[in-house]
Amino acid sequence: MSVVKRRLRHLMHRLHDWVRQPGMDWLQVHLDKEALWSIQRRPIAGAIAVGLFAGLMPGPTQMLSAGMLALYFRTNLPLALLCTLYTNPLTIVPLYFVAYRLGRLLLGQGDTATMPDMPDGSWFEMMSWLPQWLSHHGQPLLLGVPALGLILAVVGYIAVMAGWRWAVARQWRNRKTKRGSHRKAVE
Repeated sequence: MSVVKRRLRHLMHRLHDWVRQPGMDWLQVHLDKEALWSIQRRPIAGAIAVGLFAGLMPGPTQMLSAGMLALYFRTNLPLALLCTLYTNPLTIVPLYFVAYRLGRLLLGQGDTATMPDMPDGSWFEMMSWLPQWLSHHGQPLLLGVPALGLILAVVGYIAVMAGWRWAVARQWRNRKTKRGSHRKAVE
């Protein structure tokens, strides 16, 4: 077993033990499942997919939706939460622009190079014009964000599954070469 995998297993066991502490009974019902802390191919690939999908959700709901999806699909919980961090103030604008363009494409609307500007104003003023802005310009964004999230999730899942399979095959090949079992036995 590699050093990285050994350290990750140790970290997952420590996190899982934290949930088993006295006073955490209300969480144990939901979090005391081995798949949520597993370092195996499917839970890891699922966690990457969940994190990539949930990372596009609006600000404060990212970790909450990633946690709920990880519990539902029984993927690695800490990794699903960690994978939502690919969106940050520097990446969210380009990602939402791609989502807007994807939404326009899915709705069959004409292609524009820019997103419409949102009017300036205070929080209270925003509540008055936001429904009108969403009805005129928000549909592509509201469709594009989950669509882009699904695309990222599928690509992430396939990439992890293929990468994991490639790494295991490479380890087996290296092991065979080291032992010399790749040569045919001479009678």
